[in-house]
Amino acid sequence: MTKTWKQGVLALAMVAALGLFGCASGTEQADNADTANADKTEQSADQSAAAATSDGEEPVELQIFAANSLTKAMAEAQELYTQQHPNVTFGDTQYEASGTLNEMLGAGQYADILITASKGTMDDAVEAGYVKSDTNRTMFTNQLVVVTKEGGDLANTDVTLEDIAAGKYTLSVGDENVPAGNYAAQSLSTVGAYTEPDGATGADATGKGGTWSSTLEPKITFGAKVGDVCKYAETGEVDIAMVYTSDVYRMGGVSICSVVPDDTHKAITYPGAVCTDSKNAEAAADFLEWCMTDEDCAKIWQEWGFEMA
Repeated sequence: MTKTWKQGVLALAMVAALGLFGCASGTEQADNADTANADKTEQSADQSAAAATSDGEEPVELQIFAANSLTKAMAEAQELYTQQHPNVTFGDTQYEASGTLNEMLGAGQYADILITASKGTMDDAVEAGYVKSDTNRTMFTNQLVVVTKEGGDLANTDVTLEDIAAGKYTLSVGDENVPAGNYAAQSLSTVGAYTEPDGATGADATGKGGTWSSTLEPKITFGAKVGDVCKYAETGEVDIAMVYTSDVYRMGGVSICSVVPDDTHKAITYPGAVCTDSKNAEAAADFLEWCMTDEDCAKIWQEWGFEMA
């Protein structure tokens, strides 16, 4: 009886010991697994860094200031560029009216690249020393169109400049800081709806500093961005708006009533340049060159309503 009892105690002790050993072994294996996973993660990160810096290429982050109308097209172009050039990434690209972008640079905000929606605003940036003049190149072009709410009463109406000047419709255009607004004012100056201080009209006008006719002014809603202008038409807040062809693609919800004649305003161009204070001037210049020469990138611009210059 005693011998059997002792044998039972011994058996239980052995089971307990084996259990403790198993727990210790399991813990050790888990620790080893965690260590192995950590090593793999670190190794993966090292490999990614090595891939990004292959052929001596150091990681670069580019900061771009771009015209508001480029929002969606530029985002796709940046994604494609990073796929082709893993060492280059992009910061929080700032999309604003071109005049606002110049104000931001003038206030000391940093950017590697400036792309505006008019030659005039880029000329201002060159004159102010915000960009390197020898890097200034025209990248692509656009068209000015009259749009209305998609499916609305005016969706199939051919709206002319004369109709707008006569005050037939409520209208939205960009303010003086918005190149699309300048182009709209230039066009409407040809039909007497806008008057420049020096009397210039059409392509000779600036679309700034003038006055709107008493007939049209009460019917105008100004927008701080061309995207806002397009939105006013989309929601029906105004009957029509004057925006770029590219805005119809990127914003949606509007239909084109008519294309504004090209000879009534300055050519709509998008110049790009490397900023004077850029710490990545060579990489910035490479990106601008790629935007204008890469075939796959050209498809992106065209998809969103732009044409290569």
